[in-house]
Amino acid sequence: MADEPKLPIDSDDKGSIYIAPIVTPTESTAQTNGAKVGVENKDGSGTAIGIDTSTQRPVYSIEKKTGGDVSVDTGLTSDGKANNGVKAGVTIKY
Repeated sequence: MADEPKLPIDSDDKGSIYIAPIVTPTESTAQTNGAKVGVENKDGSGTAIGIDTSTQRPVYSIEKKTGGDVSVDTGLTSDGKANNGVKAGVTIKY
């Protein structure tokens, strides 16, 4: 699975602030359905918050990554009603 495109807003020697649009392709065009705004450090750690408007109710999300050679990724999503989720994963660089 490919990472979403991240467009840098600002960066320095510690990391960057970015926006990642949520894009849904169609037959002849692409539609933006929200975005994530995040901070990513040089070691891969970071935090992001976002909103996805591709469904009937907007879905809000927050994510956190620890970075490094063994990174723990966690996240929460909710539409404020019935659609709630938790995700967790581990990324190992070798």
